[in-house]
Amino acid sequence: MRLFVLRLCVAISLGSPLLAVAASSSQTLQQRFDALEARVNALEANDSALRKQADDAVAAANAAQAQLDALKSAPPAPALAAAVEAAPAASGGGGANAFNPAISVILNGSYSSHSQNPDTYRRAGFPVVEGGAPSPRGFSLGESEVSLSSNIDEKFYGQLTLTAASEKGQDHIGVEEAFIDTTALPDGFNLRLGRFFSNIGYLNSHHAHTDNFFDRPLAYHAFLGSQYGDDGAQLRWLAPTDLYLEVGGEIFRGENYPSGGAEHSGAGVKTLFAHAGGDIGIESSWLAGVSMLKSSATGAEDGFSGDSTLYIADATWKWAPQGNFKDGGFTLRSEYFLDHRDGTFVETPADAIGPLTLIWHGARRGAYLESLYRLNRTWDVGYRYDKLWADRTGPFAAKFDPYENSVELSWHNSEFSLVRLQFSRDEPTATTTDNALTLQYQVSLGAHGAHKF
Repeated sequence: MRLFVLRLCVAISLGSPLLAVAASSSQTLQQRFDALEARVNALEANDSALRKQADDAVAAANAAQAQLDALKSAPPAPALAAAVEAAPAASGGGGANAFNPAISVILNGSYSSHSQNPDTYRRAGFPVVEGGAPSPRGFSLGESEVSLSSNIDEKFYGQLTLTAASEKGQDHIGVEEAFIDTTALPDGFNLRLGRFFSNIGYLNSHHAHTDNFFDRPLAYHAFLGSQYGDDGAQLRWLAPTDLYLEVGGEIFRGENYPSGGAEHSGAGVKTLFAHAGGDIGIESSWLAGVSMLKSSATGAEDGFSGDSTLYIADATWKWAPQGNFKDGGFTLRSEYFLDHRDGTFVETPADAIGPLTLIWHGARRGAYLESLYRLNRTWDVGYRYDKLWADRTGPFAAKFDPYENSVELSWHNSEFSLVRLQFSRDEPTATTTDNALTLQYQVSLGAHGAHKF
């Protein structure tokens, strides 16, 4: 019995360290298990939070899509619709916003050398009116312009263009254009009010700095004093068709050449015009039009009094590889003028006692053909042929028909600057030749809208 008790005591004494070690290991495992369970719980909580965020994001996206679908299906607010429609109508604004006017400045200058004195220039069959004479000799500021334009509100767009020019040493600041356009008329109609260039022909409605040559063709000099603009109103309609089709008419005061005297109570000039155009494949485009300018004059700048009608037909064709004219291409353009006069002409010859009144009834014509080849983004070269046909009877009867040949080479550093060299050989009379060499610079500052076709 004693021996059994002794053995039990020895066994207990020997097993106590093992039990202690086992108990310690059990506690360590329990702690690790608790830590692992805590991490699992944390991961499950984080996963629940991520799922909630994802659900919230999906709900927000669904709500936004529903609002967008509702906006698409609902009719637009009148102000928004008018603003959207105003954007294309206000293309001349160069992206002007609704409050601050966009400002653009065109700086233009030249140096010209003439074999004949421009101050004594004469043209057979056609009187030389203001704007219809050659450029002056030597350095000249030319005609620079400052233009301000902006959307006025949801219904109107406005533009003001001031010109700075120098003539015979005298500086002049003038209003070239000052008009408003409607932007919310229905069915493709547009109304313009103020002072602006007429939309007859092709070049007339374009500002001179967009021309491919330094000067305007002889026909513009002879029949429009380089460019016809006046105070008046214009109504234009653009057809809702794939083919570009525009028709319209204008009423002007009639103060400027070829009219004069502001006849018919200050509405002495009426015009009609129609233009159509489109694409031929992806590389060619065309534009053609017919126009008429009918005026009543009393003592116009060329001495005419009576009724006159000027008809113009114009055509332009453009070709460019892949339709990208900036990298190269070819332009061919022509305009034909027919001028009918039915009235009188008053002159005072040096050997006459008083003024003489002559019947002026006849038709004069003019035309030009110009081509421009753009080699790349930097260089282009062009050629233009001008021709006038004089009356054989009447106050300015002539047997000789003036003509002119011009070539130009232009360097474009960018779309905002160019330097142009032009040579012209003008035959204004049967015995006179004017060879002119002109170097021109032109730069554009500030906002400036895209040019017309």
